[in-house]
Parts: sequence; structure tokens; C-alpha cells
Amino acid sequence: MQRKQRSLLSAMTFLIFSGLQIDVIAAVEQAPGLEQRSVLAPATRPVDTGRTLSPYFTPATRLKKAPDEKGFIQRWLVLEPVKKDITRNNIFTDNYLRTTFEKDNFSTDFAVVPRNSEMAKVGEQQLKWYALDSKLFNFKLFRFSYAINKPQYGVLFWVVTVINCPEEISNVRMAAGCNSAGMFWLNGKEVLMLSGDRDMVVDNCTSARVTLHKGQNIIRGAVINGPGMCDFCLRFIDERGKPVKKFTVSYE
Repeated sequence: MQRKQRSLLSAMTFLIFSGLQIDVIAAVEQAPGLEQRSVLAPATRPVDTGRTLSPYFTPATRLKKAPDEKGFIQRWLVLEPVKKDITRNNIFTDNYLRTTFEKDNFSTDFAVVPRNSEMAKVGEQQLKWYALDSKLFNFKLFRFSYAINKPQYGVLFWVVTVINCPEEISNVRMAAGCNSAGMFWLNGKEVLMLSGDRDMVVDNCTSARVTLHKGQNIIRGAVINGPGMCDFCLRFIDERGKPVKKFTVSYE
């Protein structure tokens, strides 16, 4: 008797389960366009709200800014990235960099300081300047590009800043690091070349002795990258390797 009851219960369970399966299949077949709804159409994809400058940058103000406690310059005018056809970083020789930076320069006048939000033409590309303060000691160019929804790979960045010295500061050295390669000028003269495929290391390269003149001194930089991350840092150090901080920084 118990065996019959167990057999009957098993049969009823099978029938109920089969009936549920049929109902589910029927519902799927009867729901028009269900497969299409499982993948968002391009026009209805959610907006990426993570593309914002605020995690790494703040808009620069007209108030002059001191370097940070270790002497790093955090205020820069940065141009939207110049798109380049670069698939690998081992091509960044001295000659390649000089040729590229001469060809894709926004201005041959190294005394010029761009204005915040103005447009510049590099080749056929129309690009915008941003005046930003980095929240970190380094300036994360990759994060800048991502935030403004511009290319992050195969790119060339131009940066400019103004050093304001109350007195002449002599026998100092520019010290910089970048990922992947770059070049920096002080008052129109090349002072630092970082060729090859580099990681961003503090004081990775230092210049010969230079003089920061009383008044304004203009720094121009170019940083180039193929695949991978991209950023740079820059400061001045004295003959003992200590950071130089007796100046202010502005973007005009």
C-alpha cells in the first residue's frame, strides 16, 4: 500500500513539473521580441556617469598656486589628446620624438601661453585647452582623456604652465618622470628628453643646471603614448636634491 502511494506521488510530481515547463515555454514563445529586449540597443545603453574630472582634478583658478610640499607642479594647461597611429611604445627614439613634436606642435612660438577653454588646431584636429589642478603629485593624462571621452591610446598630449619667481633661482635642475615618453622645454629651450618606453618614476630624468628667472618662466611639455597608461610628474630640485618651492604657479 505504501509502495503504491509513493508511486502515485511520484507520478503526480512529474505531471505538475511538466505542466510548469509547458507554461514557461508557452510564455516565452508568446512574448514578442523577448530576445531583442535581452540586449540593449545602442541608443538605449546607459550613460557612463564615471566620466568626470573630479576624482583626479579640479578646475584651476586665477589665484596663484604653490607647488606641493615635495615641490611637484600640479597646475597645468593641458590640450585634448592629439590622436596618433601608435600601436607600440618601443619606437620612441630621440629622433622620432623631435620629429613628431615639431610636426604636431600647436605653436612654434614657445613664449605663447594658451588660454583656458580656447581651441587649437594640430594638423586637421581641433582641440580644446583645459586649465586643471591635479589632486595628486602627478598628472594622470589617461584619466583626463577618459573623463572628457577622448582617445586614451595612441595619443600625444601638450601641457603648459607658468612659474612665477619673486627672485632669480639659479643652479637648479628640472626633474621629471612620464609614461611612456616625453620632452620638456623651459623658456623656449629644450631641457629634458625622456625617450624610450618608460614607466612613470619620480625624478626619472634630470636636466643640466638651469636658471629660473625673476618673474615669469614658461614650461612646455609633450607626452606621447601608444598602448597602456599615461601620466607625468615634474618639479625642480636644488644641488642637494631638495625640492625647490620658492615660486608660484599659474596658467596665464
